Amino acid sequence: MMDLRIGQGFDVHKLVAERKLILCGVEIPCEYGLLGHSDADVAIHALMDALLGALALGDIGMIFPDNDPAYAGADSMELLKKVLTLPEFSSYKILNCDLTIIAQRPKLSPYREAMRERISAVSGWKKECVSVKFTTTEKLGFTGRGEGIAATAVVLLGRME
Repeated sequence: MMDLRIGQGFDVHKLVAERKLILCGVEIPCEYGLLGHSDADVAIHALMDALLGALALGDIGMIFPDNDPAYAGADSMELLKKVLTLPEFSSYKILNCDLTIIAQRPKLSPYREAMRERISAVSGWKKECVSVKFTTTEKLGFTGRGEGIAATAVVLLGRME
């Protein structure tokens, strides 16, 4: 028998000038980036929340508070590594993760494979288990106006009982 766990995550960050745009650990050439306490990698933040949610461990704000100077400018891929080393994850295997990045601009599809490879390399998951997709909001709402970027993530974890 297998113990299966599903987790869902969501995050959003505001776009601002003079910041790097980093998504799934990949720097995207752009005149603006995401505002946040860390590198503001909205996709990896959603992924970490999905992972933590799958095992009922809360959210990333509980583990990496945005008022802690230790995480100012932090690389979200390093934070992902820390999440995956929590003892609760030791007996679980990632079966798949599915990320959706919601942005009107810039065009992200040229970076899909680099993003999948980066997540796979950092997490140790097979690339076939990592899905990264992109969508717009047809120019509606804050993402449609180019004011920010949102991301959702779903993960499926499993372990043999």
